[in-house]
This record gives sequence, C-alpha cells and structure tokens, in this order.
Amino acid sequence: MKYYANFLRKGCFTWEYVCRLAGNENTASNIIQRYLVEGLIRRVRRNLYITINLTDGSPVANEYVIASNIAPGSYVSYHSAFSYYGFSNQFLFEFYVSSPTKFNCFTYGGLKYRYIDSRMEQGIVTFPDGVTVTDLERTIIDSIDWFENIGGGIEELLECLSVIPPVDEEKLRQYLDRYGKRVLYQKAGYILEHFKGSMRLSQDFFDYCASKVGGSVRYLHHAVKLYDPVFCKRWQLYVPEDLLYPLGQGSDPHEFI
Repeated sequence: MKYYANFLRKGCFTWEYVCRLAGNENTASNIIQRYLVEGLIRRVRRNLYITINLTDGSPVANEYVIASNIAPGSYVSYHSAFSYYGFSNQFLFEFYVSSPTKFNCFTYGGLKYRYIDSRMEQGIVTFPDGVTVTDLERTIIDSIDWFENIGGGIEELLECLSVIPPVDEEKLRQYLDRYGKRVLYQKAGYILEHFKGSMRLSQDFFDYCASKVGGSVRYLHHAVKLYDPVFCKRWQLYVPEDLLYPLGQGSDPHEFI
C-alpha cells in the first residue's frame, strides 16, 4: 500500500510515472503487478492504469481523466469536449481524443477511445480535476469543421450550440485563422449566425467571416444534396431550408435566391 496514496491522487497513470516514484524499472513493474493482483488498480490498456477506490471498488478516474493520460499531450476534443462542459445532448459510445502522439483506438468501460489528429497547439487547457481539453471556443470551431465525421452529425452539433453561453469571439476568429480554410469561414459564419444572440457575437465577427468566403459555392454538408437545398447568398452555401429551425432559435437572417 506504500504507493496507493500517490496512485489515488493521480487517478490515472503510466508505467513511466511508477518508475519515477519507485526509482527503478524492475521495482515499478513489480509494484504494478502486485497492485493489479490485489485489485488496487486496473489496466485500461498497455501502459495505462487507473486507481480503484477501496470504499466501493469503483475507478477513481473517469473517461475524461483517462483520455487526458492516453498519450503524451493527449486531450479531450470535439463532441467529448462539449460533454465535459455539459453542453452535449446525446451520449455517444465514441470518445474523441486528440494528441500530437498517435495511438491505436481502443475500447474500455463500454467506450471506444478514438484518436483524432491534433490540429493545432492553441486552445488546450488543463483543469484542476486533471482533465486536459480544448477550450470552448476551439471546441466550437473544431466541431463545425468536422461534424460530418462525429456521431450525431449536424443535428447534435446544433443541439450543443443552442445551449452555449456567451463566448470570446476573438478566440473564435483566431482558431478560424489557424485553420485558414475558406469553407470553414463559410460554415462557421452560417451556423453561428443563428446563435449570435445567445453567444453574443458581434456583426464585426460575421463580417470578418464573410470577407474570407471567396467566390466558391459549396454545400453545408454532403447529405444536403439529397434534399431540396436553398442557396444562402451571403455565405455562398447550399443549405437545407429547415435545418436550423427545429431548435426555435429566432428568425431567418439570410437572403435566399
């Protein structure tokens, strides 16, 4: 039990962490094996362990802490980041983790931890509970960029956005600029315009996005081609006429032709 208090504070840890505690690789391996047999820790995957609470036998670390320790620099991202902040609508059995260090996807505790390449170094924060996650503004931009690849699609994205409080629009602009994709300025401008009141986004923000659109006409997402899309002139996008209205958020700010 000598190291149990350390493991309890850490919650989720690697073999390297135990090596630093024990000061010796062989000793570290022996400690891990003994604690596994005694039921004090559990193996999540190779070289990743969680501490077990002796009171009720439950893991100390939740999925967010696990994700933050999977690989060097790993962090919670996309829909899973929305969930951490309390803004998700659906429970997904895929948990999204970004990292500069690639890892193989794996399943633990009924969740599939899915690796997604780290798009940038900015907008990552670590909280006192040990969770490393994209900040809210980056989560918004990341999710708009990749919503077709995330469970729940556009509908879940809109549900998440509908409950988000005021955000820092300068951060939104910075992350858009880091991506530097015209199509993302189009989609972000179009989608976020419907939530400009609740997020307190200025007209300057949308004018800035519009200035980056260019002349290319695109579809909001691939599936919209299957319906009767309408053309949004301001954002040079074909969009479903009723896509955003089930949320009941305001009136149509667009000019259609």
